[in-house]
Amino acid sequence: MNLLAGICALLALVFIVVPGPSLIFLLAGLLCLSLNYPRARSWLKKAQVGFKNVCVQLDRRLR
Repeated sequence: MNLLAGICALLALVFIVVPGPSLIFLLAGLLCLSLNYPRARSWLKKAQVGFKNVCVQLDRRLR
């Protein structure tokens, strides 16, 4: 699982420079790490709350 998380994190870093789905790989890496590490679980929860807030704000602006 840690190897998969490392690969996802590496792909996220690559896709920050090259156009691609960096956020998806970053979340996938955090998800893999959160199975074993409580600190990664808290980061994943913070990321989920942040993405939810951004989506709610975008929905309000698009109405």
